[in-house]
Amino acid sequence: MGETKNILLCGVGGQGIITASKILSAGLISAGYDVKMSEVHGMAQRGGSVTTQVRFGEKVWSPIIGLGQADILVSFETMETGKWLEFLKSDGKIVVNDYRIPSAPILAGASDYPEGVVEALSNKADTTAIKAAEIAVGLGNIRTQNVVLLGALVKAMGLNEIDWEDVIKTTVKPKFVDVNIQAIKAGMDMIK
Repeated sequence: MGETKNILLCGVGGQGIITASKILSAGLISAGYDVKMSEVHGMAQRGGSVTTQVRFGEKVWSPIIGLGQADILVSFETMETGKWLEFLKSDGKIVVNDYRIPSAPILAGASDYPEGVVEALSNKADTTAIKAAEIAVGLGNIRTQNVVLLGALVKAMGLNEIDWEDVIKTTVKPKFVDVNIQAIKAGMDMIK
């Protein structure tokens, strides 16, 4: 099992970040890891930031990731990524959903959504951009973009040996199991 690994997931309320973190944690526990998870909702119901931190290893003492300690940052919304970069290790990876949710100032016309975010991220760290929303729509349910991103995370972290199909069967409502299994596989396929 080795050293403790740190995963930070971020995005906007309503994107399924907490659900993805719970599926991830259940899978890691099933593989025998000690897992700690923390979540911050903030103004999530108003479209605000949501983050979860998942730490796993042989023995994990705290659920909190410090600055510069995240092995991987998974961002469910493009612009949110920049808010959490300081938590990424110098050799850490970013998996970013190339998907825009305009903030209140942007919706009000007070500012514009910044251009070139993915390119700027690529200049700072090993970055993989995924159009998870398009993939989810192709699967028939936009709400599975969180599990598409989870699949990309699983592959990027080398956690393929876990039986994710079984984990999804035990953590997702029965009517959504099949589409979520397709979503996690599609996400894994996005990482080379």
